[in-house]
Amino acid sequence: MNIHYVWPAVKLIVESAFNPQAAGGGFVGTTVMMAARYGIARGLFSNESGLGSAPIVAAAAQTRNPVRQALVSSSGTFWDTVVICALTGLVIVSSIIAYPEIGFDNGATLTKAAFAKIPVVGSPLLTFGLFTFAFSTILGWCYYGEKAVEYLKGKRWVIVYRVIYIAAVFIGSVMNLSIVWNLADCMNALMAIPNLLSLLFLSGIIVHETRKYLWRNRLDAVDNT
Repeated sequence: MNIHYVWPAVKLIVESAFNPQAAGGGFVGTTVMMAARYGIARGLFSNESGLGSAPIVAAAAQTRNPVRQALVSSSGTFWDTVVICALTGLVIVSSIIAYPEIGFDNGATLTKAAFAKIPVVGSPLLTFGLFTFAFSTILGWCYYGEKAVEYLKGKRWVIVYRVIYIAAVFIGSVMNLSIVWNLADCMNALMAIPNLLSLLFLSGIIVHETRKYLWRNRLDAVDNT
C-alpha cells in the first residue's frame, strides 16, 4: 500500500544513520550504550544467534552430516535479520511517512496504527498474525525447554516442566510489558554467555568438521558416527 513511500523511506533511513548530526550525537551521553543494548537484545529475539536454542531443533533434523545442517541453520540468520528486519524497517518508516499522524510511539502502538490504515482486513490480519506467531513461539520454546530438562533430569521431569512453563506463560501475559522485556533480556543473557563460552571451547571441533566436509567438497557424504 505504501509502495510510493518505499524509496523515501530508504533515503530517510540512510540519511538518519549517516548524517553528521546523527554521527555526532551517537557519541554523546548514553546514546551508543542504549543503541547497543537494544540492538543486541532485539537482535537475539530476531534470530537467536548465540543463544544455543536453534541447535536443539537442528540436532533433530534428518541430515547427512552436521556441517550440511549447520549451513542450513546459518542461512536462517540471514533471512531473519537481513531480509525480514529490513522489510520491517521499511514498512514502519514508510507508514510514518505516509501517515504522519500515527506518530513515533512504541512498537506495539505503532504497528497497530499502521495496520489500521489497511481498509477492512488490516486489524484482523494483525490479530491473526499475532496469534499464529505467539502460538508457534510458545510451542517452539516449550520444545527447547523440554529437551533441556530431558537431558538434565530425564523424561519423567518433562511433565513438571510443562506445568511450570504453562504457569510462566500465564504470568507473562498479565505482567507489565517492560518487566517482561527486561526479564526476557536477562534470561537470554544467561543462555548466551555459557553458550558462547562453549562455542569457544568447541571451536577446534568446528574447524575440523568444516575442513572435513565443506573445504573438501564432501557435503553429500554421510556421517555414520
